[in-house]
Amino acid sequence: MSVVLVDAGGTNIGSVRYALQRLGVDAALTADAAAICAADKVILPGVGAAAPGMARLRELGLVELLRSLTQPVLGVCLGMQLLCAHSEEGSTECLGLIAAPVRRFVETAERRVPHMGWNTLAARRPHPLLAGLGEADQAYFVHSYAVAVGEYTLATSDYGGEFSAVIARDNFHGMQFHPERSAAVGARLLRNFLDL
Repeated sequence: MSVVLVDAGGTNIGSVRYALQRLGVDAALTADAAAICAADKVILPGVGAAAPGMARLRELGLVELLRSLTQPVLGVCLGMQLLCAHSEEGSTECLGLIAAPVRRFVETAERRVPHMGWNTLAARRPHPLLAGLGEADQAYFVHSYAVAVGEYTLATSDYGGEFSAVIARDNFHGMQFHPERSAAVGARLLRNFLDL
């Protein structure tokens, strides 16, 4: 199986690559269109802001290519948000592959932004990506913007209200948390993606 990591400039690329190596997969880091098209699985990692993330994809000429992919694609953290329609962060038009809005968390005296740390994942409907997920399983999050809950939502988490933790539409999938930092739960969900 060939897996590629899209070189979109995310600072979590090294840790995602290492997590995949622990699962026995050596994922190539690339921005080469032919390599991305030829891969069995494509992962779009990302840490940072939506506007620079989309600017980087445009600069690399990858926007239309990513939209055209038919193999399983996984967006991680910012990568998941970039799969969506629009982000409030910099009022950014994203890839539009999943018709979901991305909104900033509302900060309060009791709830700081970013949402940072371990939080429970709650499955909303069965999906192979969630195979083996338990009711008390947690993942590690670091984000200030979140995808609203909708028909694309596979699992939620709660931070002053429910938000999408895992999303999917057709061959496009997203995990808002960092599976590479989420211990056994993250490894299981990454393996589920590789097995799609």
